[in-house]
Amino acid sequence: MATGRMDSTVKATATDSTAGTGESGVSAASPSQPTWFAGLRIVAAATLLSRVLGLLRDTALARVFGLTPIGDAFLFAFRIPNLARRLFGEGALSAAFLPVFARVLPSEKTEHADRRQAWVVASGVFAALAAVLALLTLVGEGILWGLTFVESTHPEWRLLLGLTAVMLPYAVLICLAAQVTAVLQGLDHFTVPALVPVALNVCLILAAWGVVPSLTDSVDRAYALAWCVVVSGVVQLALQVPVMQRFGYRFDWDWQAAKGHVQEVAWAMAPVTLGLSITQINTFLDSAIAISLSASKAGAVLWPGGPAYPLQAGAVSALYYGERMYQFPLGVFGVALSTVLFPRMSQHVARGDMRELQHDLTLGMRLVLTIGLPASAGLMLLATPITALLFQSGEFTADDAARTAAMIATYSAGIWAYCGIPILYRGFYALADRQTPVRVGLLAVACDSFLNLTLIWPLAERGLALSTVLTAVVQLLVLTWALQSRIGNWNWAAIRGTAIRASLCTLFMTTVCAAVLQWPLISGDTRTGRLFAVVAPVLLGIASYFAAAKIVGLREIWWLIRREKP
Repeated sequence: MATGRMDSTVKATATDSTAGTGESGVSAASPSQPTWFAGLRIVAAATLLSRVLGLLRDTALARVFGLTPIGDAFLFAFRIPNLARRLFGEGALSAAFLPVFARVLPSEKTEHADRRQAWVVASGVFAALAAVLALLTLVGEGILWGLTFVESTHPEWRLLLGLTAVMLPYAVLICLAAQVTAVLQGLDHFTVPALVPVALNVCLILAAWGVVPSLTDSVDRAYALAWCVVVSGVVQLALQVPVMQRFGYRFDWDWQAAKGHVQEVAWAMAPVTLGLSITQINTFLDSAIAISLSASKAGAVLWPGGPAYPLQAGAVSALYYGERMYQFPLGVFGVALSTVLFPRMSQHVARGDMRELQHDLTLGMRLVLTIGLPASAGLMLLATPITALLFQSGEFTADDAARTAAMIATYSAGIWAYCGIPILYRGFYALADRQTPVRVGLLAVACDSFLNLTLIWPLAERGLALSTVLTAVVQLLVLTWALQSRIGNWNWAAIRGTAIRASLCTLFMTTVCAAVLQWPLISGDTRTGRLFAVVAPVLLGIASYFAAAKIVGLREIWWLIRREKP
């Protein structure tokens, strides 16, 4: 099959345990493996397409709602099932399921009939997952339905409950789609799973531009978009099932044969899900606090004679758009890198080769610094022109743009940390240590909650974003220390050298971008001026970063774009 052959080149293969190290301290085999970087490029390219469409989707949503209470209700309700997509679609299910699936899947290419045990295990997980999620969804729908009868429920809360009830079934569909993705990844097929998230963005874009304009009431628009979210879940599942069937999969119900494996996946999944979800949980807490402590009227107070609300209406929407922007580089690079590294690290541990595991983690962190530092600086600098270009139109006013730009700039300060955390988590999972990430994650949630409730008073909504950044940095440092204590010292000389060179290149890039932003041509408020205010600094910033990398010897950037040996 064509797709199977194409994706076989993406397979992350183990390096020879006898490979030596170069001056950089990275295994000589590590950066020279063409399949390793080919996998990263393919996954990153597919994710890039999804993220670009995601930006178009968010642009359409901003145009429809602006920073309004109805927009807050829709985006908060959307976060609940979307949290399931991020948890399962970005690796938790795969991290728990793939080791079990790999054990029962024939290691050599055999006829489909020889894969029956693998199909039995996959079918058992499908059935158990569908049953549990369906039950949880029914319970959730019942709770939401009951809350609508509370007489004191504010109209905005009623809207929030109604939108959540409509979109809740999406959680079932997207989790099943993530399970299909995990099976396909276990079969060395990555292309279609990487492209599946595009379906959600396409459905919402079509609805926002094709259906919503015909509706005059904002509440009706919100419900129309909510139903489109559910439709996208059906599409995401339907796109992958035929591909899995072409690999020979057939639903094979044999609970006795699958029971032990399903239980193993279930026990592994709980800590893995919690560990990988900390950043998402923290941003969800940001929104929960925002919608609870924001006032829809000026001068409103928390209680008679008490302090004023620390946040204003629209805080949830501003947080959402700020988060979406920092997740662009995180998804394109951070998640893609951790996805490709995980099979390699698992293979090193299986061979007892801690030296190669250290080398891959060192390489991963060097690549994170190479991309994460300029991404953080660039988004912070360009937050205002990007917001004006993408969002400022329709119901999204100039004041809304200023608030959103502040959120983007604040969240972006931690991109390098967000990208590093998934790699460190997968290092623990490769070692079959699922408890340490949970303990560190719970510490991070507690830290974020404390900072949230502390920083919102002097900084308002920016305090929520800043707490997430500070928590991510602390989490990264603690995970690094804990992982190094398990496997031995990394090559810190190489990491430090990369950090210094990447910082110098970032400083030069930032200087160039700041100078470009002063050009008179981009000072206008026309659509062309807004476009030029983003495109010119981005292009010249990329060019200046590569030029500086060539001068200071930042070789890691070339490993990402070249196939030859570094």
